[in-house]
Amino acid sequence: MQATTKAPSPGKSAERVAKYADMFSAMGTEPRLRIMQLLLTAHPEGLVVTEIQEELEIPNSTLSHHLDKLRTEDLVAVKRQGTFLRYTANTEALQELLQFLYAECCTRNKAVKPQDIVQICK
Repeated sequence: MQATTKAPSPGKSAERVAKYADMFSAMGTEPRLRIMQLLLTAHPEGLVVTEIQEELEIPNSTLSHHLDKLRTEDLVAVKRQGTFLRYTANTEALQELLQFLYAECCTRNKAVKPQDIVQICK
């Protein structure tokens, strides 16, 4: 007997699309995208807020707002270390987001060749 994979229900699929749209929206500003890029370069240790602030030259109150938005959408994780907050990129969430795009563009309709994506990332 062959196992079959069950397609997500239309409601579940719509929920996923809405979730991913919110994630993209959270990264849809230059400062937040720069924060994500910086946290990925510091993965897996992450960075404390002052390190992010110094690197990107974003005022503290503005940085706090951006980090809260990224945290709300589960794109970053935060841990308290004494008096410091350490932020890390949530690579599992990013992988899920990329898999969502990959499934559409590279497997179903083959709009993009998978090897082209890997070459872009190098």
